[in-house]
Amino acid sequence: MSIKPKLSRFDLTMIVISLIIGTGIFKSPGEVAIRAGSTPLFFTAWVFGGLITLCGALTFAEIGARYPNTGGFYKLFSYCYHPAFAFMINWIAIISTTASVAAVALIGAEYINPMLLPASLQNETGTKITTIAMVIIVYLINFLGIKMSARAQNLLTLFKIGMIAMLCMAVFKNNAPSQALPVIIQASNPLSSFGLSLVAVFFTYTGYQQTINFGGDIVDAKRNIPKAILMGIAVVIAVYLAVNFAYYQVLGMIGLQQNTALAAKMAAVLFGGVGAKVTSVLMFISVLAYVNVNMMAIPRVYYAMAEDGMLPNIFKRVNPRTQVQEFGMTFLAASILVILFFVSSFSQMLNYSMFFETISLSTAAMAIFILRKRTKHLNNTGIYTIKWYPFVPLLFIIVYWFVTLSIFVANPMGALYCLGAFAAGLLIYYLTKWSKDRKGNPAEINL
Repeated sequence: MSIKPKLSRFDLTMIVISLIIGTGIFKSPGEVAIRAGSTPLFFTAWVFGGLITLCGALTFAEIGARYPNTGGFYKLFSYCYHPAFAFMINWIAIISTTASVAAVALIGAEYINPMLLPASLQNETGTKITTIAMVIIVYLINFLGIKMSARAQNLLTLFKIGMIAMLCMAVFKNNAPSQALPVIIQASNPLSSFGLSLVAVFFTYTGYQQTINFGGDIVDAKRNIPKAILMGIAVVIAVYLAVNFAYYQVLGMIGLQQNTALAAKMAAVLFGGVGAKVTSVLMFISVLAYVNVNMMAIPRVYYAMAEDGMLPNIFKRVNPRTQVQEFGMTFLAASILVILFFVSSFSQMLNYSMFFETISLSTAAMAIFILRKRTKHLNNTGIYTIKWYPFVPLLFIIVYWFVTLSIFVANPMGALYCLGAFAAGLLIYYLTKWSKDRKGNPAEINL
C-alpha cells in the first residue's frame, strides 16, 4: 500500500518549526558567545546564520517542489547522484538521528523528573524509566495515524513557541542585569572564531531539510512544500533572534558565556523560585515535540530506501487507513529504546554531527543544478522557483563548505573519523548489493 497525501500546509509548517527548534536554542547561544568572543561577532553569527539558512530554505523549497517524494532526502541523492552515495549519506544520518533522539529524550526526562518522581528515583534509573515511557507514549500517538501525529505536533509546537515568547518577556523586567559586563575574549583570529561560531549556529538552525521526506504525505506538494518551508523558517529566525536578544539583555555577554542553564536563568528572572518548574515544562515539551517529529520523519526514509531495494520490503508496508508504517515506526522505537541502554557511548559521535550535516546539506543543495536540467518540463507551470538563482544556492553551499573546513581545521582527527564512517557506508552498500545480486531477485526480499 502506497502513502497517500493527508497533511496540510499548516501541518507541514509546524513540522518545519519542530524539526529546527529543539533543545539547541537553550544551549547553543552560550557556545556561540564563547566561540565568538565579542558582542558584535555574536550577533553577526546569528543574523548571518539566519540569512544563510533562509538561502538553504529557498533552495530546498524549490527542490521539494521539483521532486516531491516520500523519503525525499534519500530519493534526492539517489536520483541526482547515485544510489551508493544516497545510501552512504543516509545510513549515517539515520544512525546519528536515532541516537540524537535517544540522547535528547534523556535530557527531557532529566528536566521533568523532579516534578514527576519521588526523590528516591531522582537518579539514572528514574531518568531512563521516564525516557522509555516518553518514547512509548509518542509511539502510541503516532500509531493512531499520520493526522493524529500531525495534530499532536501542531499542539506541541504552538505551545513551545508560546513558552519561548514568554521567556523573551524577561527583557522588560527591571531587575535585569546591565549588559555592559566584561566579556571573555576568545583567543583566536576573527575568521576562525566566526567559522566556529557558525558551527553552533547552524546546529541550532538545521533540521528543515528533512521536510522533503514528507513529499508523499502533503496535499498539493509542489505548492505547499515551498510555502510551508518559507513560513516555518521565517518563524524560526524571528524566534531565534528575539530569544538571543533577550538572553543578551538579561544576562549580558559574560552571563551567556558562563551560564549553561540559559532558559532556567531567564525563567528565574520572570517567575522567581518557580522558574525552574517553568523551565522543566518548557524543555520537556521541546523534547516531546522533537521525538514526535522524528517518529514521523525517519520511517519515511526507511520507506524510500526500501523502494530502492536497500531495505526489506516490509519497511514499505503502510496501513491503508492510518497511513502509518507500522513496522518501520516499531523498528525506530525499538532502536531508540536499545540505544537508551548505551547512549553514553554515542556522545562523541553526536559531537561530530555537524560535520555530517554540512557535507550532506551542501551536496543536497547542489542537486538543484541537476534538477533544473532534468525537470525543465516543470518550468512555467506555477511551481516555486528561486529568485536570484544561482546566487542563493551558491552562497549557501560556499558558506557550508567554509564551516566544514572550520571543523576540519579545529579537529582534523575527528573529521577523519567522520569521513571513515562515510566510507564504511559505501562499503556496506556494495556488500548489500552484491548479496542481493547473488540471490537474483532483490525486489522480493522480505523479513
